[in-house]
Amino acid sequence: MTRRHIALTLILIVDVAYIAWGGGAAASPEHLLGPGGKGILPAAYEGYSGASWTALASASPATAGYVKLLYRMYGTYCLLFGVLGTAIALTAFRRGERWAWWALLTGNTIALVSAITMDKLSHAIGPFEVTEYIGLALIWGAFAVTAPFTAAGRPVAAAT
Repeated sequence: MTRRHIALTLILIVDVAYIAWGGGAAASPEHLLGPGGKGILPAAYEGYSGASWTALASASPATAGYVKLLYRMYGTYCLLFGVLGTAIALTAFRRGERWAWWALLTGNTIALVSAITMDKLSHAIGPFEVTEYIGLALIWGAFAVTAPFTAAGRPVAAAT
């Protein structure tokens, strides 16, 4: 098994997980498991505001509906990011194209660090959120073993 094949497998694990999580958040953010056994949306809202999601939904259904819409859109963006990353990984990265290496490294790093930041800001860190840190380690590991550079700094073909 080549280094690129191992890296491809690691990238696909992370990006397919993005598809699954994003699909779950887009479909049902109130029921997608979050910290403390609550849905991710109520857990994030309560962690950020210190107020009850149920109280918000009762007192202001339109506001709760809007927050739910925003979270569904966040899930949709995560799903689409995962699809795009998977497509790039299965095509250009697999062929060893350098732009794909950079695009996947940059895109996955920004996406995962953004998700980690959102979780920290909303105090919604549970077992599933820890997978973001694992995903970041997998991504950086994948790109470390396939870096398209030599020690002298001269570009080389992507590692196989």
